[in-house]
Amino acid sequence: MLNIKVNNQDFVYNTISGTALLNGNPVEADVIKLAPNKYHLLIANQSYSLELLEKAENSKTMLVLVNGVKQEISIKDKYDALLSQLGMDKLMANKNNNLKAPMPGLVLRIMVNVGDTVKKGDPLLVLEAMKMENVIKADGDGTVKRIAVEPKQVVEKNTLLIEL
Repeated sequence: MLNIKVNNQDFVYNTISGTALLNGNPVEADVIKLAPNKYHLLIANQSYSLELLEKAENSKTMLVLVNGVKQEISIKDKYDALLSQLGMDKLMANKNNNLKAPMPGLVLRIMVNVGDTVKKGDPLLVLEAMKMENVIKADGDGTVKRIAVEPKQVVEKNTLLIEL
């Protein structure tokens, strides 16, 4: 069972029986793959042209072109429903966006500016500790909200460096 949300419309698709519900009402749905990332969808006698533009790697969201209009789609399966039922989905959503110093050291270089968009693994700053340069990288995607340190600043372990 997949729960699919497109612009406040809820689709439920049963992967076993192939049946679909739109806002709780049964609908006929048919999908044909035209090319890589391009599909034709027929729902309740309405035709849709779909093109997958972007798929988030670790989350279940996609950016899709539907009849020439960009739409963000989120998909949840039975495991996501179980996590939500147990209240664990809120724990996943409240991830920590504060980058803290992993060790005491000296900030050598800051490689980003406020407003920059960063991806997981992008270098953010260089911290010198015990005469070694350590490149501190982003642990997730985001936008630099605030830089709490300056070059040549000495920091202790767990000092806030950058807020994403």
